[in-house]
Amino acid sequence: MVMHDVDSNLVALRALKQLGVSLSLDDFGTGYSSLSYLRRFPIDELKIDRSFITDIHTSPDDAAIAGAIVAMARSLGLSVVAEGVETKEQADLLVAMGCNQVQGNYFARPMPERAFTTQLHEQQSGQT
Repeated sequence: MVMHDVDSNLVALRALKQLGVSLSLDDFGTGYSSLSYLRRFPIDELKIDRSFITDIHTSPDDAAIAGAIVAMARSLGLSVVAEGVETKEQADLLVAMGCNQVQGNYFARPMPERAFTTQLHEQQSGQT
């Protein structure tokens, strides 16, 4: 959506930043994402697209791409989130690369709010 009218949306994004909103660039590495947007947009975080995560522990190319994205983002002062983490091996590798956060079915499948709240309370009380 932002890419369809970059100039006017850039004004809106800067206004949001002034209000204290943190901004993420989702699905980085695919589609409309471009290195030039890292300079133009006031973003705080990159989300590595799951297509680079799926085979990260078996594909040297995917591991190199993910590692390069993490290193570049960190050098620009951005946080990094990896999407689509399905295994412990993927999570461990991403954390070792310096990825700030990982998300995906390895941790939990999507669930209704009530189930999430119950699971969170159980984890906090040491029941799981």
